[in-house]
Amino acid sequence: MSPLDTIKSPIAKDLEQFNKIFDSTLHSSDPTLGKIFSAIGERKGKLMRPILLLLVARELGEVSQATFLSAVTLEMLHTASLIHDDVVDESDERRGHASINALFGNQVAVLAGDYLLSTSLLKACDTLNLDIVRRISKLGMELSSGEILQLHNVCVDGFSEQNYFDVIKLKTAALFAMSAELGAVSVGAPENRVTEMRNLGQIIGMCFQIRDDIFDYYDDPKIGKPTGNDMAEGKLTLPVLYALKTCQDEHMIQLAQKVKNGGVTTSEIATLIAFTKRQGGIEYAEQVMRKMTAEATAIAQTFNNEPIRQSTLRYIDFVTERSL
Repeated sequence: MSPLDTIKSPIAKDLEQFNKIFDSTLHSSDPTLGKIFSAIGERKGKLMRPILLLLVARELGEVSQATFLSAVTLEMLHTASLIHDDVVDESDERRGHASINALFGNQVAVLAGDYLLSTSLLKACDTLNLDIVRRISKLGMELSSGEILQLHNVCVDGFSEQNYFDVIKLKTAALFAMSAELGAVSVGAPENRVTEMRNLGQIIGMCFQIRDDIFDYYDDPKIGKPTGNDMAEGKLTLPVLYALKTCQDEHMIQLAQKVKNGGVTTSEIATLIAFTKRQGGIEYAEQVMRKMTAEATAIAQTFNNEPIRQSTLRYIDFVTERSL
């Protein structure tokens, strides 16, 4: 049994129900939407966010239809945000597959993302819980704010770790935070537990993005994106930001500014990556992630349901130790 299968074990039946609802939602009589939904269905990821939502729900109460619909809502919203991100970033590939915009063009991709976003909100309404609808709507605002902030940071001179953390908190971590939050809300958990679970999800989401960013400094076809892809898109992530801060190398600072300006070459990216590794940027990012992991683990250790506690602890380890 794979590590992920072990994590899923106590919520296996719940995930089956989630998949049934999600797959039935990805259906349309329109030929173009049908092709897009088919492509999305073939690329269904590891379902990290629905897994977290269901683990939290199982710990705090009885899983209900509102729980499943909340999970579907979030996965729909997540999928829509990925489609829109690929258009904004002009990405032709998503985890080793052609992106939706590469297959169907930017105009169709944007509209397909809008369609999924609307579908997500409809599923939220189906929970008959106005609080869930409100929280989902707020999440949509956070994701958009994160994308705008990321674009803004590219245009601002200088390099800031705080700006990096602000972006990933609004983009990646917001989805994980809402997953844990809605897991609690959907089973009627008290507000103090909802807040605690949101904090757990946010920490996990931050770790997830830092690990994802570390991947960008290594060449591995399993990862699904070329080495230095973030820099090619104008993004400076935690490892290189640390390297620039600790070693005021004027040449490297100029190269980093070229990354932000969109004029960096492949060989210059390779030079920046090598510099980052020499300066201990990867080790620093790992250290930050380990500190956050300890915080998440401390929260998960308080879970009363033994199988759920063990799966949640394994989930945290999987996020930080995964190889793709």
